Formats: sequence, C-alpha cells, structure tokens
Amino acid sequence: MTIEAADAPGTDRAEKLTAAPMAGDAGFLLAKLHAAGSVLNNRALAGFGLKERSFSVLALAACGLEPTQREMAEFLSLDPSQIVALIDELEGRGLVMRAPGKQDRRAKTVTTTEAGDAVFRQATSAAREAEAAALARLSVEEAGQLKTLLRKALWG
Repeated sequence: MTIEAADAPGTDRAEKLTAAPMAGDAGFLLAKLHAAGSVLNNRALAGFGLKERSFSVLALAACGLEPTQREMAEFLSLDPSQIVALIDELEGRGLVMRAPGKQDRRAKTVTTTEAGDAVFRQATSAAREAEAAALARLSVEEAGQLKTLLRKALWG
C-alpha cells in the first residue's frame, strides 16, 4: 500500500487560511495534524481490517507489557467501554486474548496471539508509511524532534 504525499497534511486548497491567527494555536495545529494523520492511518490500515483505534489496541497488546484493559483506556484516552468493544472485535478475529492480571486477577490483561503478532508486524509497516506521509514536509531530524517534544509535553 502506498501513501501519497499529496494526501499529507498541508496540501489542502485552503492554504490562504494559514495566515489566520488560529493557525498558530497549538491545540488547532495538533488537532489538524491528528485529523490528517488519522485519514492516512485508516487508509493504510484498512487492508488489515484495522482502523487507528483498533491498531492502537493491537500495538499495546503486542508491546510485551501485558497492559490491562483499564491501562489501555487511560493511555489511549478512551472510555473503558470503547476499549472493551475494540478488544472484543480483535479477540473475535483471533488477534488478541484476555487473561487474568498477575497483580489483580479481576483485571484483564490483553496480549496478542500468534496471528495478532503477524498482523501487527505487517500493519506496523503500513502505519509507519502513513506517518512518513503525514510528516512529509519535515526532515527526518525534525520529525524526531517533533516526537520528542510531543512526548515531553505529554509525559515530561
């Protein structure tokens, strides 16, 4: 799957509006980049039967940290019911499985199955291509700096 640079953020026809004062607001800029990136991500992940949110859950399940459903909900800023629905979908496809937590058996951890690991590896490649398209106007160094600054703003 190839992501076209023309689909990257900032290539829309309303470029004259970049002179508007709101075009300098961090909240607006983050929302706009997220919206454009989501379109690219969802397009790239469609071939795997995934969308951005389901891929995020799959990625957390595959990370080796055995997150609980609650931890996933908090980390992804989603309602717990949304996480349950996403996990149900992935579990129904045989990509993830729930298990009792090691610390609290009432908490359910989520991990990938062998099939889930395979889909995750393939989808990750498509997601990286989508990210590159979303950040196409930045150099590799600038993209790295952006990610560093975003992580710092979020978690210090």
